[in-house]
Amino acid sequence: MSPTDLMHAIDTQLSHVWMVRAFVKHSDEAAEDEELAEVHRELYDFMLALGGSLKENNAEEYFKLAKKKFGKLKRATELFERIQPEVSQHTNFQMAVASLKAAVAEIERLLIAAP
Repeated sequence: MSPTDLMHAIDTQLSHVWMVRAFVKHSDEAAEDEELAEVHRELYDFMLALGGSLKENNAEEYFKLAKKKFGKLKRATELFERIQPEVSQHTNFQMAVASLKAAVAEIERLLIAAP
């Protein structure tokens, strides 16, 4: 896979991260729980950092930023998984955790393959 293809594959996974972020951000629980609010802010921060280099089609810069910020994305995912049972037992929250974990695992796999 070319660097540009890898970049776009990661961006596809970020569409899933975006949907989880939107769900969490607009949940009533996020207004009441600072850790949950931190999760949606960290997800947004990761995506925002990559937006410019994606628009410029600059795969080298994209991977540099993605690798630099990936630790925070992974920690936010782990935090969400840890606090989700306390925040809500609703299936929507359980599926949001599963979706986020799957997308972040695929992003990690793709970053490992990136130059």
